[in-house]
Order: sequence, then structure tokens, then C-alpha cells
Amino acid sequence: MVLFFVADLFSIVVTMPHSLTKEIIMLCLKPLVISALLFFISGATQAQWQQEWVALEGELIQGAMVVGVIPKEAQLWIEDRKVRVTDGRFVFGLGRDAAATVKLRSVYQDKDLTWQIPVKEREYNIQRINGIAKKYMAPSEEALNRIRDDNRQVGQARKKNLATEFYRETFVWPVKGAITGVYGSQRIFNGEPRRPHFGIDIAAAKGTPVKAPASGEVTLAHPDMYYSGATMVLDHGHGISSTFLHMDSFAVEEGQQVEQGQVLGYVGSTGRSTGAHLDWRVNWFNQRLDPASIAGPMPE
Repeated sequence: MVLFFVADLFSIVVTMPHSLTKEIIMLCLKPLVISALLFFISGATQAQWQQEWVALEGELIQGAMVVGVIPKEAQLWIEDRKVRVTDGRFVFGLGRDAAATVKLRSVYQDKDLTWQIPVKEREYNIQRINGIAKKYMAPSEEALNRIRDDNRQVGQARKKNLATEFYRETFVWPVKGAITGVYGSQRIFNGEPRRPHFGIDIAAAKGTPVKAPASGEVTLAHPDMYYSGATMVLDHGHGISSTFLHMDSFAVEEGQQVEQGQVLGYVGSTGRSTGAHLDWRVNWFNQRLDPASIAGPMPE
């Protein structure tokens, strides 16, 4: 109720006929309105970035998931992508190699404003892994066709823009264990550089339960992809999704709604894997995010 009262108050002030009175009141109310919106929508007490009627909470750094608030009637774009807004709440992600600034555009009432928001740069680790089978280093044409189809299926799952807001839950780790691979690291297989690693590798015994880090809908459950083996995508809403690679088996089905902490399946070593572990990834559509920055430190 407080949220709607603050948002409606903001709308009333913007539409006041006397411009000078409106500007005076806006100067006084704007910090209060933005802070109140951010507090009641996201639970935060301090905006990391705010301008006019938009406020962001979360570190603006490569790999981050950023939540924000805006008047519920406003429209919002990040770069050229229109962002889903639900009762003034929204979320977006900054990829591994996000540029030094990200463009945010918002249209509200009679204003159309654009901002360039600074993004912090990160340094990434280099990992060298030897002993990868030659067939994985130089896949056959048949394997390449299979890889392309795998990528298409995962891409389709990550394109979904569900209205659910499970991304607002406090994410937990799907498996507890030693972290053996970190987000953003550049891997070198058998001396040859490969694509950066976009997830977190967690060592765990085969058969260890994999639990949902947040509630969501299972939008993909493929038992045998070429690189990632048994692969699952769990959609948390508004373009935020988790992907789980190299699983041994599944405990839930595609299309199923699951709750945070529910067992999704079990740790394995399927696909291109050198041992039992879980590779957990988080996306905002096609932007690869850092799971550790979302879930916080691994529990003891």
C-alpha cells in the first residue's frame, strides 16, 4: 500500500498545472520518493545510482545483476532492449565484458530521458586445463551440428521473458563445495585458448542433490548435450535464468514450477567434464552474469 501511495503521489506532482510550484515540490520530494520506492520494492535502504524517477540498487560492475525501481507507468530500455516493469520493479544484467557505460532510457509522462551509467571493469583469472580428449578439441561435422542445435535450444530457453519475479528472492547456492572454476576466467585447454568461463564450478560427489537457488520454472531439461551433458535451465522471471551443466539426472521436468531449495537433480560428470561437479550459470537473456555476485560467499 505504501508503495502505491508513493508512486501515485509522484504522478500527481508531475501533472500539477503550476510549473514553478511543481518544480519546488519535485526538488523536495524526489530524493524521498526514490528512496521510499527502493526501500519498499527491493528491501534496500540506499540507491547505488539514481536520476530523476529511476533508482538502481546493486553494484554497477561487470557480471552484476542490478535491480531497480521506477514509477509503475514509466517505460524503460537498457541499451536497445525494452525492459519488463512490474509495479515499478525491474531487473537487468551486466555481462562479463560490459562496456564502460550502459545506456538507460526511460519515458514517463511528458519526458523522454537517457542516461549513460558508468560500469566498473573487472580483472579475470586464467586457468590452464590439460588432458582434454582430442575429440572435444576438434569436433567432427556431425558433432558440430549437434552443438549448434544444443546452443539453439539453450538460447531459446534464455529468451523467455516471464512475468514472474522470483529473481527478487535471496539466491542460495545450489550445491555446497569447493569452487574449482570461477566466473569470467579464460580457460586454456591443452594449450589452446577457449571462450571465457561463464559460470561457477562447484566440486561435489556424483549424486549430490542440486537445489534451486531461487524459485522458478524449468524451461529446459536436456539429458545429453554435447559439451554440457545433462543440462537444465530454470527461469526466475524478467529474463533472469539459472543454467545447470554436467548433471547426472533430473528430479523435475520441463515446464514444472519449483520452489527455492527444491531438488532439481543430481551432480554428475556428463558431457565435456573432467570430474564430478556442477557448473552453475546465471543469465539476463544473453548477458552472462556472475552467480557468486548474486548468491554471495559460499557458506562454510
